[in-house]
Amino acid sequence: MGKTTKAMVFADRAILLVLKVVTIVSFVLLTVLITANVVVRFFPVVSLHWFDEIIELLYAYLVFFGAAALWILRGHISVGDWIEKSISRPRLRHLYRMIIEFLVLLFAVVFFYYSLRLTILALDVTNVFAIPKRVLYSCMPLAGAIMVIYSIRNIVVEVIRIGKPGEGDA
Repeated sequence: MGKTTKAMVFADRAILLVLKVVTIVSFVLLTVLITANVVVRFFPVVSLHWFDEIIELLYAYLVFFGAAALWILRGHISVGDWIEKSISRPRLRHLYRMIIEFLVLLFAVVFFYYSLRLTILALDVTNVFAIPKRVLYSCMPLAGAIMVIYSIRNIVVEVIRIGKPGEGDA
């Protein structure tokens, strides 16, 4: 493995680790806060008037960073698997995957653009903690950028596999 490949593998693992940690921490905190909210409703000893703001932030981070992690792992549900399995020629299979990845890239680019626009245009703050809404929305363009980068990578991989010797159509 060359230095570039090792660096890319390291970067992939680091990005994935960060996304997984943020997702898991968000999930755990959501679970704790929702449980606390239920308990406080039965035993009203504390006011959780700030609850909604933190839940909104954690849920957004959980969903979008979790989706980006799945994007890297190609772990999303796919309806095209049955089509891919029916293609017997390896080059055609890679061409099919490349086309699918290109369509996925189009979605990711649109998602990134509009989520970035929303984040930039958000000027308001939350009511209790005065957290800028940009902080809440920032997970969307970050996740979108990750999705775009990995979609481009997946397209490049498929293009390389199409032209790879030994992958010829029999």
